[in-house]
Amino acid sequence: MQKYPVRANHRANLQPTPLSEICRRHFDGVAQEGEFVVAHWGAIERLSARVEGKELGIELRMNPKVDEAVARETIRRYNDFLEDATGFNSKERAKRLRKSTGE
Repeated sequence: MQKYPVRANHRANLQPTPLSEICRRHFDGVAQEGEFVVAHWGAIERLSARVEGKELGIELRMNPKVDEAVARETIRRYNDFLEDATGFNSKERAKRLRKSTGE
């Protein structure tokens, strides 16, 4: 499971209903399975998201056998979803990840 930090003013998004609404904006087949919000789209066969303390925990199962256009759109939608849910864009998330690993 990959964990993403969430801005303090976006932590309300970590509740199941707001997280489901954010998923619906970016993906298909959104459903609540216990504490997980699950969805799929394009190369994402299954995305499971849940609250991990003050972070967003994501489990992904991908299909690498999609055409290039679908792969690009999947990456764009996934990054947009993470930005809406966490408040950090891809550059900020990468910077935080590097900082947390000590690079």
